[in-house]
Amino acid sequence: MPNVALFRQDGTQNGEVTLNEEIFGIEPNENVVYDAILMQRASLRQGTHAVKNRSAVSGGGRKPWKQKGTGRARQGSIRSPQWVGGGVVFGPTPRSYSYKLNKKVRRLAIKSVLSSKVAEGNLLVVESLNFDAPKTKEFAQVLKNLNLDKKVLFVVENDNDFAALSARNIPNVTVLGETGLNVLDVVSNNTLVLTQAALSKVEEALQ
Repeated sequence: MPNVALFRQDGTQNGEVTLNEEIFGIEPNENVVYDAILMQRASLRQGTHAVKNRSAVSGGGRKPWKQKGTGRARQGSIRSPQWVGGGVVFGPTPRSYSYKLNKKVRRLAIKSVLSSKVAEGNLLVVESLNFDAPKTKEFAQVLKNLNLDKKVLFVVENDNDFAALSARNIPNVTVLGETGLNVLDVVSNNTLVLTQAALSKVEEALQ
């Protein structure tokens, strides 16, 4: 079973943590991870693009000239697509790009990226992240204690609001509750840091 070092908030090591091999020690499935990232990025799209078709542009209520006898092509409206100021044909309309993957596929994807972090040595476990109040300076000190200088994802307990508030002004640091752990954020950050409580919840959810 994979083991990782357990750190205190002050950066000192306090033994090791044994991780669940079925979650943190599997062979990563790159195809499933790709599908999960594609799904998440699609869901982030706003889909608010829109154009006006011939029924939405103003004007064109009257036939511009009679059907026959003028020598010109027949026209029914000055707002037909071929006219300047006319409607757009087959243009984009507001829509949702989101879709879903099967639950088993989503679970395999998150297990794959977690296992990759362990294999790369980019997963840390800390006993806890406790702050008496939202303090950016204190969170920055934690980063210094743990020697973290690249993009970092912290996964904490859902009710640890002070940790999230303390980190929100620090660049390249993301803080999520344990239920918010997702493939895209894990892949987008160099290092993953979990608190012991969050680790237990994640293992319980992915059993």
